[in-house]
Amino acid sequence: LCHLDLAATPALDFARDMFMMSFYLRGMSFIDMACLRKTDLCAGRITYRRRKTGRLLSIRWTAEMQAIVDKYPASESPFLLPLVSPGSTSVYASYRRTASRINARLHTIAGRMHLPLHLTMYVARHSWASVAYRKGVAMSVISEGMGHSSEATTRIYLASLDTATIDRANSLIIRSL
Repeated sequence: LCHLDLAATPALDFARDMFMMSFYLRGMSFIDMACLRKTDLCAGRITYRRRKTGRLLSIRWTAEMQAIVDKYPASESPFLLPLVSPGSTSVYASYRRTASRINARLHTIAGRMHLPLHLTMYVARHSWASVAYRKGVAMSVISEGMGHSSEATTRIYLASLDTATIDRANSLIIRSL
């Protein structure tokens, strides 16, 4: 997905970029991304308060993140990413409309790629957790990275991965008979 050439379709390119930005930002939720302010980026870190839990999180800013920000023209908006319509009277309503459009475009991308899943911004969050888990990152680190209030919440994210791992193990056992 991150290497897919979507330059000919800017709307799809933007949707993919926002998906990847969420992933790069440790699976940051879309509402948190939409509310990031330019002032939240300081000294090579993005620091923000998670909307859902109120936890303060700080993430090292990377070249991949900067490349996405640089791709979209800076505006007078205080927001870091172009996810809230300029002049919008309601950040929440604007963010919801944008999320809906992006999710529809991600669905189109998934169709083009013949992906067997419904690609949404939420999948970016789940994917970060799943990749971290597959790489052997400790559950406590994944939980902290995502801003969860408990590891139990993180386990919910990883439940489908655990099932797939167990299914593969079962297949190995059956084949060994």
